[in-house]
Amino acid sequence: MDNLLKIKGFLPYIVMIFLNAFVDLGHKITVQNTVFKTYDGDALILLTAIVNALILLPFALLFTPSGYLSDKYPKHRVMRVTAWGAVGLTGMITLFYHLGWFWAAFAMTLLLAVQSAFYSPAKYGYIREIAGKERLARANGLAQATTTIAILAGTFLFSVLFELYLAGSAYANERDILQTIAPIGWFLMAGAALELCLAYRLPATSQTAETMRFDWRKYHTGHYLRTNLKTVKSSETIFLSIIGLALFWSIGQVLLAAFPSFAKENLGVLDARVVQGMLACAGIGIMLGSIIAGRVSKNYIETGLIPIGSIGVAICLFILPGLESPLAHGVNILLLGLLGGLFIIPLNALIQYHAGERIIGRVLAGNNLIQNTVMLSFLALTVAFSLMEISHLLFPLLTVVALAGASYTVFKLPQSLVRFIVAIGARRRCQLEVSGFRNIPETGGVLMVGNPSTGLDWAFAQIASPRPLRFVLDQTRSRQWRLRKFLDFIGAIPVSGADDKAAVAAIAALIKKGEAVCLFPEDFPGRSSQLEALQRAGASEARGVADAGTGALLPFHLRDLGQAQGKAKVAVAFGEPLPMDANADELQRRIKALGAAS
Repeated sequence: MDNLLKIKGFLPYIVMIFLNAFVDLGHKITVQNTVFKTYDGDALILLTAIVNALILLPFALLFTPSGYLSDKYPKHRVMRVTAWGAVGLTGMITLFYHLGWFWAAFAMTLLLAVQSAFYSPAKYGYIREIAGKERLARANGLAQATTTIAILAGTFLFSVLFELYLAGSAYANERDILQTIAPIGWFLMAGAALELCLAYRLPATSQTAETMRFDWRKYHTGHYLRTNLKTVKSSETIFLSIIGLALFWSIGQVLLAAFPSFAKENLGVLDARVVQGMLACAGIGIMLGSIIAGRVSKNYIETGLIPIGSIGVAICLFILPGLESPLAHGVNILLLGLLGGLFIIPLNALIQYHAGERIIGRVLAGNNLIQNTVMLSFLALTVAFSLMEISHLLFPLLTVVALAGASYTVFKLPQSLVRFIVAIGARRRCQLEVSGFRNIPETGGVLMVGNPSTGLDWAFAQIASPRPLRFVLDQTRSRQWRLRKFLDFIGAIPVSGADDKAAVAAIAALIKKGEAVCLFPEDFPGRSSQLEALQRAGASEARGVADAGTGALLPFHLRDLGQAQGKAKVAVAFGEPLPMDANADELQRRIKALGAAS
Protein backbone atom coordinates (compact mmCIF):
# COMPACT_ATOMS: atom_id res chain seq x y z
CA MET A 1 0.00 0.00 0.00
CA ASP A 2 2.88 2.38 0.74
CA ASN A 3 4.03 2.18 -2.89
CA LEU A 4 0.54 3.05 -4.11
CA LEU A 5 0.24 6.05 -1.81
CA LYS A 6 3.56 7.38 -3.12
CA ILE A 7 2.03 7.73 -6.58
CA LYS A 8 1.26 11.38 -7.25
CA GLY A 9 -2.45 12.02 -6.80
CA PHE A 10 -3.32 8.56 -5.50
CA LEU A 11 -4.00 9.68 -1.92
CA PRO A 12 -6.38 12.52 -2.96
CA TYR A 13 -8.06 10.01 -5.30
CA ILE A 14 -8.59 7.49 -2.50
CA VAL A 15 -9.93 10.14 -0.10
CA MET A 16 -12.23 11.39 -2.85
CA ILE A 17 -13.60 7.86 -3.33
CA PHE A 18 -14.23 7.74 0.42
CA LEU A 19 -16.12 11.04 0.48
CA ASN A 20 -18.26 10.23 -2.56
CA ALA A 21 -19.47 6.97 -1.04
CA PHE A 22 -19.79 8.60 2.40
CA VAL A 23 -22.08 11.38 1.16
CA ASP A 24 -24.25 9.12 -1.02
CA LEU A 25 -24.62 6.59 1.78
CA GLY A 26 -25.37 9.29 4.36
CA HIS A 27 -28.47 10.50 2.55
CA LYS A 28 -29.63 6.97 1.78
CA ILE A 29 -29.27 5.89 5.42
CA THR A 30 -31.16 8.96 6.62
CA VAL A 31 -34.07 8.23 4.28
CA GLN A 32 -33.97 4.51 5.06
CA ASN A 33 -33.95 5.07 8.83
CA THR A 34 -36.93 7.42 8.46
CA VAL A 35 -38.79 4.67 6.63
CA PHE A 36 -37.72 2.15 9.30
CA LYS A 37 -39.22 4.32 12.05
CA THR A 38 -42.57 4.87 10.34
CA TYR A 39 -43.36 1.61 8.50
CA ASP A 40 -43.50 -2.15 9.25
CA GLY A 41 -43.68 -5.51 7.49
CA ASP A 42 -44.09 -5.70 3.73
CA ALA A 43 -44.51 -1.91 3.47
CA LEU A 44 -41.06 -1.48 5.02
CA ILE A 45 -39.54 -3.98 2.56
CA LEU A 46 -41.35 -2.27 -0.34
CA LEU A 47 -40.12 1.27 0.43
CA THR A 48 -36.59 0.09 1.26
CA ALA A 49 -36.46 -1.72 -2.07
CA ILE A 50 -37.64 1.44 -3.86
CA VAL A 51 -34.89 3.50 -2.20
CA ASN A 52 -32.31 1.03 -3.45
CA ALA A 53 -33.93 0.96 -6.89
CA LEU A 54 -33.69 4.76 -7.18
CA ILE A 55 -29.95 4.46 -6.60
CA LEU A 56 -29.55 1.80 -9.29
CA LEU A 57 -31.85 3.15 -12.01
CA PRO A 58 -29.54 5.91 -13.36
CA PHE A 59 -26.65 3.46 -13.72
CA ALA A 60 -28.82 1.36 -16.02
CA LEU A 61 -30.26 4.25 -18.05
CA LEU A 62 -27.16 6.44 -18.38
CA PHE A 63 -24.46 3.87 -18.96
CA THR A 64 -23.91 4.91 -22.60
CA PRO A 65 -23.38 8.68 -22.12
CA SER A 66 -21.41 8.13 -18.91
CA GLY A 67 -19.09 5.69 -20.65
CA TYR A 68 -18.71 8.05 -23.61
CA LEU A 69 -17.74 10.99 -21.38
CA SER A 70 -15.23 8.83 -19.50
CA ASP A 71 -13.60 7.65 -22.73
CA LYS A 72 -13.61 11.04 -24.51
CA TYR A 73 -12.54 13.40 -21.72
CA PRO A 74 -9.74 13.12 -19.16
CA LYS A 75 -11.17 11.22 -16.23
CA HIS A 76 -9.94 13.69 -13.62
CA ARG A 77 -11.97 16.43 -15.35
CA VAL A 78 -15.10 14.27 -15.37
CA MET A 79 -14.68 13.68 -11.64
CA ARG A 80 -14.32 17.43 -11.02
CA VAL A 81 -17.57 18.23 -12.81
CA THR A 82 -19.48 15.53 -10.96
CA ALA A 83 -18.02 16.78 -7.65
CA TRP A 84 -19.56 20.19 -8.37
CA GLY A 85 -22.87 18.39 -8.94
CA ALA A 86 -22.62 16.73 -5.52
CA VAL A 87 -22.19 20.11 -3.82
CA GLY A 88 -25.36 21.48 -5.43
CA LEU A 89 -27.42 18.38 -4.70
CA THR A 90 -26.45 18.14 -1.03
CA GLY A 91 -27.41 21.81 -0.65
CA MET A 92 -30.91 21.03 -1.96
CA ILE A 93 -31.16 17.95 0.27
CA THR A 94 -30.29 20.02 3.35
CA LEU A 95 -33.03 22.52 2.43
CA PHE A 96 -35.60 19.73 2.05
CA TYR A 97 -34.61 18.28 5.44
CA HIS A 98 -35.25 21.62 7.16
CA LEU A 99 -38.56 22.10 5.35
CA GLY A 100 -39.64 18.56 6.25
CA TRP A 101 -40.30 17.65 2.61
CA PHE A 102 -39.81 13.92 2.94
CA TRP A 103 -40.88 12.83 -0.52
CA ALA A 104 -38.75 15.56 -2.14
CA ALA A 105 -35.77 14.34 -0.12
CA PHE A 106 -36.74 10.78 -1.07
CA ALA A 107 -36.63 11.77 -4.76
CA MET A 108 -33.20 13.42 -4.32
CA THR A 109 -31.85 9.89 -3.90
CA LEU A 110 -32.41 9.52 -7.64
CA LEU A 111 -30.50 12.71 -8.51
CA LEU A 112 -27.56 11.77 -6.31
CA ALA A 113 -27.50 8.46 -8.14
CA VAL A 114 -27.42 10.30 -11.49
CA GLN A 115 -24.32 12.15 -10.28
CA SER A 116 -22.74 8.85 -9.24
CA ALA A 117 -23.62 7.23 -12.57
CA PHE A 118 -21.47 9.78 -14.41
CA TYR A 119 -18.78 9.62 -11.74
CA SER A 120 -18.41 5.83 -11.60
CA PRO A 121 -16.84 4.96 -15.01
CA ALA A 122 -14.32 7.78 -14.64
CA LYS A 123 -13.51 6.74 -11.07
CA TYR A 124 -12.82 3.10 -11.87
CA GLY A 125 -11.16 3.80 -15.19
CA TYR A 126 -8.78 6.19 -13.44
CA ILE A 127 -7.43 3.33 -11.28
CA ARG A 128 -5.74 1.70 -14.25
CA GLU A 129 -4.31 5.00 -15.49
CA ILE A 130 -2.83 6.10 -12.18
CA ALA A 131 -1.72 2.72 -10.76
CA GLY A 132 -0.75 0.75 -13.89
CA LYS A 133 -1.52 -2.87 -14.76
CA GLU A 134 1.03 -4.46 -12.42
CA ARG A 135 -0.58 -2.88 -9.34
CA LEU A 136 -4.13 -3.14 -10.62
CA ALA A 137 -5.35 -5.84 -8.21
CA ARG A 138 -3.79 -4.11 -5.19
CA ALA A 139 -5.18 -0.72 -6.24
CA ASN A 140 -8.63 -2.26 -6.68
CA GLY A 141 -8.35 -3.90 -3.28
CA LEU A 142 -7.46 -0.58 -1.66
CA ALA A 143 -10.20 1.27 -3.56
CA GLN A 144 -12.80 -1.35 -2.59
CA ALA A 145 -11.62 -1.31 1.03
CA THR A 146 -11.83 2.50 1.04
CA THR A 147 -15.37 2.45 -0.36
CA THR A 148 -16.34 -0.13 2.22
CA ILE A 149 -14.84 1.90 5.06
CA ALA A 150 -16.82 4.89 3.79
CA ILE A 151 -20.00 2.81 3.80
CA LEU A 152 -19.26 1.58 7.32
CA ALA A 153 -18.39 5.05 8.58
CA GLY A 154 -21.47 6.53 6.93
CA THR A 155 -23.74 3.80 8.27
CA PHE A 156 -22.39 4.23 11.79
CA LEU A 157 -22.15 8.03 11.91
CA PHE A 158 -25.45 8.87 10.22
CA SER A 159 -27.37 6.20 12.15
CA VAL A 160 -25.92 7.49 15.43
CA LEU A 161 -26.68 11.10 14.47
CA PHE A 162 -30.19 10.05 13.43
CA GLU A 163 -30.93 8.40 16.77
CA LEU A 164 -29.25 11.20 18.78
CA TYR A 165 -31.26 13.98 17.13
CA LEU A 166 -34.44 11.90 17.41
CA ALA A 167 -33.91 10.88 21.06
CA GLY A 168 -36.55 12.40 23.33
CA SER A 169 -38.39 14.01 20.42
CA ALA A 170 -42.03 13.42 19.68
CA TYR A 171 -42.87 12.64 16.07
CA ALA A 172 -46.03 11.59 14.28
CA ASN A 173 -44.87 11.22 10.69
CA GLU A 174 -41.97 11.49 8.25
CA ARG A 175 -42.14 15.31 8.21
CA ASP A 176 -41.57 15.53 11.96
CA ILE A 177 -38.64 13.12 11.79
CA LEU A 178 -36.97 14.93 8.89
CA GLN A 179 -37.16 18.37 10.51
CA THR A 180 -35.76 16.95 13.74
CA ILE A 181 -32.72 15.39 12.09
CA ALA A 182 -32.22 18.22 9.55
CA PRO A 183 -28.70 19.20 10.79
CA ILE A 184 -27.47 15.94 9.22
CA GLY A 185 -27.68 17.73 5.87
CA TRP A 186 -24.80 20.03 6.83
CA PHE A 187 -22.54 17.00 7.29
CA LEU A 188 -23.45 15.94 3.75
CA MET A 189 -22.62 19.38 2.38
CA ALA A 190 -19.26 19.46 4.17
CA GLY A 191 -18.29 16.07 2.71
CA ALA A 192 -19.27 17.14 -0.81
CA ALA A 193 -17.28 20.40 -0.51
CA LEU A 194 -14.13 18.55 0.61
CA GLU A 195 -14.57 16.08 -2.25
CA LEU A 196 -14.63 19.00 -4.70
CA CYS A 197 -11.39 20.42 -3.27
CA LEU A 198 -9.62 17.07 -3.65
CA ALA A 199 -10.86 16.72 -7.24
CA TYR A 200 -8.58 19.63 -8.15
CA ARG A 201 -5.55 17.74 -6.84
CA LEU A 202 -5.91 14.82 -9.25
CA PRO A 203 -3.17 14.74 -11.92
CA ALA A 204 -4.02 14.49 -15.61
CA THR A 205 -3.38 10.98 -16.93
CA SER A 206 -4.98 11.21 -20.38
CA GLN A 207 -5.98 13.65 -23.09
CA THR A 208 -9.31 14.50 -24.69
CA ALA A 209 -10.14 12.15 -27.57
CA GLU A 210 -10.97 14.86 -30.10
CA THR A 211 -12.19 12.44 -32.75
CA MET A 212 -14.89 10.88 -30.56
CA ARG A 213 -18.42 12.16 -31.20
CA PHE A 214 -21.71 11.37 -29.51
CA ASP A 215 -24.57 10.71 -31.91
CA TRP A 216 -27.90 11.30 -30.18
CA ARG A 217 -29.74 9.48 -32.96
CA LYS A 218 -27.68 6.36 -32.35
CA TYR A 219 -28.36 6.76 -28.64
CA HIS A 220 -32.15 7.04 -29.09
CA THR A 221 -32.31 4.13 -31.53
CA GLY A 222 -30.30 1.86 -29.24
CA HIS A 223 -27.27 1.64 -31.55
CA TYR A 224 -24.87 2.61 -28.76
CA LEU A 225 -26.55 0.14 -26.44
CA ARG A 226 -26.00 -2.72 -28.88
CA THR A 227 -22.43 -1.63 -29.67
CA ASN A 228 -21.40 -1.26 -26.04
CA LEU A 229 -22.96 -4.55 -25.05
CA LYS A 230 -21.15 -6.14 -28.00
CA THR A 231 -17.92 -4.61 -26.67
CA VAL A 232 -18.58 -6.16 -23.28
CA LYS A 233 -19.56 -9.55 -24.72
CA SER A 234 -16.59 -9.65 -27.10
CA SER A 235 -14.48 -10.93 -24.21
CA GLU A 236 -15.86 -13.97 -22.40
CA THR A 237 -13.68 -13.15 -19.38
CA ILE A 238 -15.11 -9.63 -19.10
CA PHE A 239 -18.70 -10.77 -19.63
CA LEU A 240 -18.55 -13.62 -17.12
CA SER A 241 -16.82 -11.36 -14.58
CA ILE A 242 -19.62 -8.81 -14.93
CA ILE A 243 -22.29 -11.49 -14.51
CA GLY A 244 -20.55 -12.76 -11.37
CA LEU A 245 -20.41 -9.25 -9.89
CA ALA A 246 -24.03 -8.63 -10.84
CA LEU A 247 -25.23 -11.73 -9.00
CA PHE A 248 -23.25 -10.89 -5.86
CA TRP A 249 -24.44 -7.28 -5.66
CA SER A 250 -28.01 -8.33 -6.49
CA ILE A 251 -27.99 -10.71 -3.55
CA GLY A 252 -26.68 -7.85 -1.45
CA GLN A 253 -29.48 -5.52 -2.60
CA VAL A 254 -32.17 -8.01 -1.62
CA LEU A 255 -30.44 -8.58 1.72
CA LEU A 256 -30.37 -4.82 2.38
CA ALA A 257 -34.05 -4.50 1.48
CA ALA A 258 -35.38 -7.54 3.34
CA PHE A 259 -33.17 -7.81 6.43
CA PRO A 260 -34.52 -4.77 8.37
CA SER A 261 -38.03 -6.21 8.30
CA PHE A 262 -36.64 -9.67 9.15
CA ALA A 263 -34.77 -8.25 12.16
CA LYS A 264 -37.80 -6.27 13.32
CA GLU A 265 -40.21 -9.21 13.16
CA ASN A 266 -38.00 -12.21 14.01
CA LEU A 267 -35.38 -10.73 16.32
CA GLY A 268 -37.45 -7.96 17.92
CA VAL A 269 -34.90 -5.28 16.99
CA LEU A 270 -36.38 -1.74 16.92
CA ASP A 271 -33.22 0.37 17.13
CA ALA A 272 -32.03 1.49 13.68
CA ARG A 273 -28.42 1.46 14.93
CA VAL A 274 -28.58 -2.27 15.71
CA VAL A 275 -30.09 -3.14 12.32
CA GLN A 276 -27.63 -0.99 10.43
CA GLY A 277 -24.83 -2.37 12.61
CA MET A 278 -25.62 -5.95 11.59
CA LEU A 279 -25.77 -4.95 7.92
CA ALA A 280 -22.55 -2.98 8.35
CA CYS A 281 -20.82 -6.24 9.26
CA ALA A 282 -21.10 -7.10 5.56
CA GLY A 283 -19.10 -3.98 4.80
CA ILE A 284 -16.45 -4.92 7.35
CA GLY A 285 -16.25 -8.36 5.78
CA ILE A 286 -15.95 -6.95 2.24
CA MET A 287 -13.19 -4.64 3.44
CA LEU A 288 -11.27 -7.52 5.05
CA GLY A 289 -11.83 -9.74 2.02
CA SER A 290 -10.67 -6.96 -0.29
CA ILE A 291 -7.48 -6.48 1.71
CA ILE A 292 -6.80 -10.23 1.74
CA ALA A 293 -7.48 -10.48 -2.01
CA GLY A 294 -5.17 -7.53 -2.63
CA ARG A 295 -2.37 -9.13 -0.62
CA VAL A 296 -2.80 -12.55 -2.24
CA SER A 297 -2.87 -10.91 -5.68
CA LYS A 298 0.28 -8.87 -5.21
CA ASN A 299 1.72 -8.22 -8.72
CA TYR A 300 -0.80 -10.60 -10.36
CA ILE A 301 -4.50 -11.50 -10.28
CA GLU A 302 -5.42 -14.54 -8.18
CA THR A 303 -8.42 -16.01 -10.02
CA GLY A 304 -8.56 -18.98 -7.65
CA LEU A 305 -10.28 -16.74 -5.10
CA ILE A 306 -13.36 -16.51 -7.32
CA PRO A 307 -14.77 -20.04 -6.85
CA ILE A 308 -13.69 -20.07 -3.19
CA GLY A 309 -15.63 -16.86 -2.52
CA SER A 310 -18.72 -17.92 -4.44
CA ILE A 311 -19.02 -21.23 -2.57
CA GLY A 312 -18.58 -19.44 0.79
CA VAL A 313 -21.29 -16.87 0.01
CA ALA A 314 -23.76 -19.66 -0.80
CA ILE A 315 -23.05 -21.39 2.52
CA CYS A 316 -23.55 -18.17 4.52
CA LEU A 317 -26.90 -17.50 2.85
CA PHE A 318 -28.02 -21.07 3.48
CA ILE A 319 -27.57 -20.80 7.27
CA LEU A 320 -28.85 -17.19 7.61
CA PRO A 321 -32.61 -17.88 8.22
CA GLY A 322 -31.85 -20.37 11.01
CA LEU A 323 -29.82 -18.00 13.20
CA GLU A 324 -31.64 -16.56 16.20
CA SER A 325 -29.53 -13.75 17.69
CA PRO A 326 -28.18 -10.41 16.45
CA LEU A 327 -24.65 -11.55 17.33
CA ALA A 328 -24.93 -14.72 15.25
CA HIS A 329 -26.31 -12.74 12.33
CA GLY A 330 -23.55 -10.19 12.66
CA VAL A 331 -20.86 -12.88 12.50
CA ASN A 332 -22.53 -14.64 9.57
CA ILE A 333 -22.97 -11.42 7.61
CA LEU A 334 -19.35 -10.56 8.35
CA LEU A 335 -18.24 -13.86 6.83
CA LEU A 336 -20.57 -13.35 3.87
CA GLY A 337 -18.94 -9.99 3.20
CA LEU A 338 -15.41 -11.33 3.61
CA LEU A 339 -16.03 -14.14 1.13
CA GLY A 340 -17.70 -11.66 -1.19
CA GLY A 341 -14.58 -9.47 -1.01
CA LEU A 342 -12.45 -12.43 -2.08
CA PHE A 343 -14.87 -12.88 -4.97
CA ILE A 344 -15.27 -9.33 -6.31
CA ILE A 345 -11.68 -8.03 -6.22
CA PRO A 346 -10.23 -10.45 -8.81
CA LEU A 347 -13.37 -10.04 -10.95
CA ASN A 348 -13.00 -6.24 -11.01
CA ALA A 349 -9.29 -6.57 -11.74
CA LEU A 350 -9.97 -8.99 -14.62
CA ILE A 351 -12.46 -6.57 -16.17
CA GLN A 352 -10.01 -3.67 -16.03
CA TYR A 353 -7.08 -5.81 -17.17
CA HIS A 354 -8.83 -7.19 -20.25
CA ALA A 355 -10.46 -3.89 -21.29
CA GLY A 356 -8.41 -1.85 -23.75
CA GLU A 357 -7.38 1.64 -22.68
CA ARG A 358 -9.63 3.45 -25.18
CA ILE A 359 -12.73 1.38 -24.43
CA ILE A 360 -12.41 0.88 -20.69
CA GLY A 361 -14.99 3.61 -19.99
CA ARG A 362 -17.55 1.89 -22.22
CA VAL A 363 -16.73 -1.49 -20.69
CA LEU A 364 -17.15 -0.14 -17.16
CA ALA A 365 -20.35 1.65 -18.15
CA GLY A 366 -21.59 -1.61 -19.68
CA ASN A 367 -20.62 -3.25 -16.42
CA ASN A 368 -22.80 -0.71 -14.62
CA LEU A 369 -25.70 -1.35 -17.01
CA ILE A 370 -25.66 -5.12 -16.64
CA GLN A 371 -25.05 -5.09 -12.90
CA ASN A 372 -27.71 -2.51 -12.20
CA THR A 373 -30.24 -4.10 -14.56
CA VAL A 374 -29.80 -7.41 -12.75
CA MET A 375 -29.99 -5.69 -9.36
CA LEU A 376 -33.13 -3.82 -10.39
CA SER A 377 -34.65 -7.12 -11.50
CA PHE A 378 -33.90 -8.62 -8.10
CA LEU A 379 -35.38 -5.58 -6.35
CA ALA A 380 -38.47 -5.79 -8.57
CA LEU A 381 -38.77 -9.40 -7.47
CA THR A 382 -38.45 -8.24 -3.85
CA VAL A 383 -41.25 -5.72 -4.41
CA ALA A 384 -43.40 -8.41 -6.02
CA PHE A 385 -42.83 -10.78 -3.10
CA SER A 386 -43.79 -7.98 -0.68
CA LEU A 387 -46.99 -7.13 -2.56
CA MET A 388 -47.92 -10.83 -2.61
CA GLU A 389 -46.99 -11.07 1.10
CA ILE A 390 -44.56 -13.94 0.53
CA SER A 391 -41.39 -12.06 1.45
CA HIS A 392 -40.43 -14.94 3.81
CA LEU A 393 -39.38 -16.85 0.67
CA LEU A 394 -36.73 -14.29 -0.30
CA PHE A 395 -33.86 -15.80 1.68
CA PRO A 396 -34.39 -19.35 0.39
CA LEU A 397 -34.48 -17.89 -3.14
CA LEU A 398 -31.18 -16.09 -2.56
CA THR A 399 -29.62 -19.34 -1.39
CA VAL A 400 -30.71 -21.12 -4.58
CA VAL A 401 -29.31 -18.29 -6.73
CA ALA A 402 -26.02 -18.31 -4.83
CA LEU A 403 -25.68 -22.10 -5.13
CA ALA A 404 -26.39 -21.92 -8.87
CA GLY A 405 -23.82 -19.15 -9.26
CA ALA A 406 -21.21 -21.07 -7.26
CA SER A 407 -21.79 -24.21 -9.32
CA TYR A 408 -21.45 -22.29 -12.57
CA THR A 409 -18.26 -20.59 -11.34
CA VAL A 410 -16.67 -23.91 -10.47
CA PHE A 411 -17.77 -25.27 -13.85
CA LYS A 412 -16.22 -22.33 -15.74
CA LEU A 413 -13.07 -22.05 -13.60
CA PRO A 414 -12.15 -25.60 -12.56
CA GLN A 415 -8.47 -24.91 -13.23
CA SER A 416 -8.48 -21.84 -11.02
CA LEU A 417 -10.15 -23.66 -8.11
CA VAL A 418 -7.96 -26.75 -8.07
CA ARG A 419 -4.85 -24.77 -8.97
CA PHE A 420 -5.55 -22.39 -6.08
CA ILE A 421 -5.84 -25.28 -3.66
CA VAL A 422 -2.55 -26.69 -4.92
CA ALA A 423 -1.01 -23.21 -4.80
CA ILE A 424 -1.90 -22.88 -1.10
CA GLY A 425 0.40 -25.82 -0.44
CA ALA A 426 3.00 -24.34 -2.75
CA ARG A 427 2.92 -21.00 -0.96
CA ARG A 428 3.62 -22.71 2.35
CA ARG A 429 6.92 -23.76 0.88
CA CYS A 430 7.52 -21.08 -1.74
CA GLN A 431 7.43 -17.31 -2.09
CA LEU A 432 6.55 -16.05 -5.56
CA GLU A 433 7.87 -12.87 -7.20
CA VAL A 434 6.38 -11.71 -10.51
CA SER A 435 7.90 -9.19 -12.91
CA GLY A 436 6.90 -8.11 -16.42
CA PHE A 437 3.20 -8.62 -15.66
CA ARG A 438 2.30 -5.81 -18.07
CA ASN A 439 3.89 -7.77 -20.96
CA ILE A 440 1.18 -10.44 -20.90
CA PRO A 441 -1.19 -9.74 -23.82
CA GLU A 442 -4.62 -8.94 -22.48
CA THR A 443 -6.51 -10.59 -25.33
CA GLY A 444 -5.86 -12.88 -28.29
CA GLY A 445 -4.00 -16.14 -28.63
CA VAL A 446 -0.69 -16.46 -26.78
CA LEU A 447 1.97 -19.17 -26.77
CA MET A 448 4.01 -18.84 -23.57
CA VAL A 449 7.42 -20.53 -23.73
CA GLY A 450 9.62 -20.82 -20.66
CA ASN A 451 12.16 -22.92 -18.88
CA PRO A 452 11.31 -25.48 -16.20
CA SER A 453 12.72 -24.73 -12.76
CA THR A 454 10.72 -26.44 -10.02
CA GLY A 455 8.32 -29.34 -9.64
CA LEU A 456 5.39 -26.92 -9.73
CA ASP A 457 6.28 -24.93 -12.85
CA TRP A 458 2.74 -25.16 -14.21
CA ALA A 459 1.28 -23.86 -10.92
CA PHE A 460 3.64 -20.89 -10.68
CA ALA A 461 3.05 -19.97 -14.33
CA GLN A 462 -0.72 -20.02 -13.81
CA ILE A 463 -0.56 -18.14 -10.49
CA ALA A 464 1.40 -15.36 -12.17
CA SER A 465 -0.92 -15.16 -15.20
CA PRO A 466 -4.29 -13.37 -15.06
CA ARG A 467 -5.40 -15.55 -17.96
CA PRO A 468 -6.29 -19.25 -17.69
CA LEU A 469 -3.52 -21.35 -19.25
CA ARG A 470 -3.54 -24.61 -21.19
CA PHE A 471 -0.33 -26.54 -20.57
CA VAL A 472 1.69 -28.58 -23.09
CA LEU A 473 3.55 -31.42 -21.34
CA ASP A 474 5.77 -34.24 -22.55
CA GLN A 475 3.73 -37.45 -22.72
CA THR A 476 6.89 -39.59 -22.94
CA ARG A 477 7.19 -39.04 -19.20
CA SER A 478 3.45 -39.10 -18.52
CA ARG A 479 3.81 -42.20 -16.33
CA GLN A 480 5.84 -40.08 -13.91
CA TRP A 481 3.18 -37.40 -13.56
CA ARG A 482 2.07 -37.52 -9.93
CA LEU A 483 -0.92 -35.35 -10.78
CA ARG A 484 -1.87 -37.01 -14.05
CA LYS A 485 -5.61 -37.00 -13.37
CA PHE A 486 -5.47 -33.36 -12.33
CA LEU A 487 -3.51 -32.40 -15.44
CA ASP A 488 -6.07 -34.22 -17.57
CA PHE A 489 -8.80 -32.34 -15.71
CA ILE A 490 -7.32 -28.92 -16.52
CA GLY A 491 -6.94 -29.86 -20.17
CA ALA A 492 -3.18 -30.41 -20.44
CA ILE A 493 -2.05 -31.14 -24.01
CA PRO A 494 0.28 -34.18 -24.32
CA VAL A 495 3.13 -33.79 -26.82
CA SER A 496 5.70 -36.38 -27.90
CA GLY A 497 8.15 -33.86 -29.36
CA ALA A 498 8.54 -30.73 -31.46
CA ASP A 499 7.43 -32.67 -34.56
CA ASP A 500 4.19 -33.94 -32.98
CA LYS A 501 1.76 -32.74 -35.66
CA ALA A 502 -1.36 -33.61 -33.67
CA ALA A 503 -0.17 -31.57 -30.70
CA VAL A 504 0.83 -28.66 -32.94
CA ALA A 505 -2.63 -28.71 -34.54
CA ALA A 506 -4.28 -28.74 -31.10
CA ILE A 507 -2.15 -25.79 -29.97
CA ALA A 508 -2.90 -23.89 -33.18
CA ALA A 509 -6.63 -24.40 -32.68
CA LEU A 510 -6.49 -23.10 -29.11
CA ILE A 511 -4.47 -20.02 -30.07
CA LYS A 512 -6.81 -19.32 -32.96
CA LYS A 513 -9.65 -19.32 -30.44
CA GLY A 514 -7.73 -16.69 -28.46
CA GLU A 515 -6.57 -18.91 -25.61
CA ALA A 516 -3.23 -18.84 -23.81
CA VAL A 517 -1.04 -21.95 -24.08
CA CYS A 518 1.99 -22.59 -21.86
CA LEU A 519 4.84 -24.75 -23.15
CA PHE A 520 7.57 -26.65 -21.25
CA PRO A 521 9.16 -28.86 -23.95
CA GLU A 522 11.95 -30.05 -21.61
CA ASP A 523 11.87 -30.77 -17.93
CA PHE A 524 15.53 -30.83 -16.87
CA PRO A 525 16.46 -27.45 -15.38
CA GLY A 526 19.98 -26.17 -14.98
CA ARG A 527 21.62 -27.58 -18.12
CA SER A 528 22.36 -25.08 -20.86
CA SER A 529 22.30 -27.65 -23.66
CA GLN A 530 18.83 -28.72 -22.69
CA LEU A 531 17.78 -25.10 -22.33
CA GLU A 532 18.88 -24.57 -25.94
CA ALA A 533 16.81 -27.59 -26.92
CA LEU A 534 13.91 -25.92 -25.17
CA GLN A 535 14.32 -22.79 -27.27
CA ARG A 536 14.54 -24.77 -30.51
CA ALA A 537 11.44 -26.80 -29.64
CA GLY A 538 9.59 -23.68 -28.58
CA ALA A 539 10.42 -21.85 -31.79
CA SER A 540 9.42 -24.90 -33.81
CA GLU A 541 6.09 -25.04 -31.98
CA ALA A 542 5.64 -21.29 -32.57
CA ARG A 543 6.24 -21.62 -36.30
CA GLY A 544 3.85 -24.55 -36.34
CA VAL A 545 1.01 -22.40 -35.02
CA ALA A 546 1.90 -19.26 -36.99
CA ASP A 547 -0.71 -20.19 -39.58
CA ALA A 548 -3.37 -19.65 -36.94
CA GLY A 549 -3.24 -16.05 -38.13
CA THR A 550 -3.30 -14.51 -34.67
CA GLY A 551 -1.53 -14.51 -31.36
CA ALA A 552 1.89 -13.77 -29.95
CA LEU A 553 4.86 -15.67 -28.57
CA LEU A 554 5.57 -14.75 -24.95
CA PRO A 555 8.95 -15.75 -23.46
CA PHE A 556 9.13 -16.14 -19.69
CA HIS A 557 11.64 -17.39 -17.17
CA LEU A 558 11.21 -19.34 -13.94
CA ARG A 559 14.06 -19.22 -11.48
CA ASP A 560 14.65 -20.71 -8.05
CA LEU A 561 16.21 -17.97 -5.92
CA GLY A 562 16.98 -20.15 -2.92
CA GLN A 563 15.60 -19.80 0.59
CA ALA A 564 14.08 -16.70 2.18
CA GLN A 565 12.47 -16.76 5.63
CA GLY A 566 12.19 -20.52 5.58
CA LYS A 567 10.59 -20.61 2.12
CA ALA A 568 11.93 -21.35 -1.32
CA LYS A 569 11.88 -18.16 -3.36
CA VAL A 570 10.76 -18.45 -6.99
CA ALA A 571 10.85 -15.63 -9.56
CA VAL A 572 8.62 -15.52 -12.64
CA ALA A 573 9.67 -12.96 -15.27
CA PHE A 574 7.66 -12.26 -18.43
CA GLY A 575 9.39 -10.75 -21.45
CA GLU A 576 8.02 -8.63 -24.25
CA PRO A 577 5.84 -10.50 -26.77
CA LEU A 578 7.47 -11.71 -30.00
CA PRO A 579 5.99 -12.55 -33.39
CA MET A 580 4.68 -16.08 -33.57
CA ASP A 581 7.41 -17.08 -36.05
CA ALA A 582 10.35 -15.81 -33.97
CA ASN A 583 13.50 -17.89 -34.50
CA ALA A 584 15.17 -20.09 -31.91
CA ASP A 585 18.16 -17.80 -31.35
CA GLU A 586 15.99 -14.79 -30.57
CA LEU A 587 13.75 -16.81 -28.25
CA GLN A 588 16.79 -18.25 -26.47
CA ARG A 589 18.34 -14.80 -26.06
CA ARG A 590 15.16 -13.35 -24.60
CA ILE A 591 14.66 -16.12 -22.05
CA LYS A 592 18.32 -16.05 -21.00
CA ALA A 593 18.10 -12.27 -20.61
CA LEU A 594 15.05 -12.65 -18.38
CA GLY A 595 16.92 -15.20 -16.28
CA ALA A 596 19.89 -12.88 -15.88
CA ALA A 597 17.66 -9.94 -14.94
CA SER A 598 15.77 -11.91 -12.29
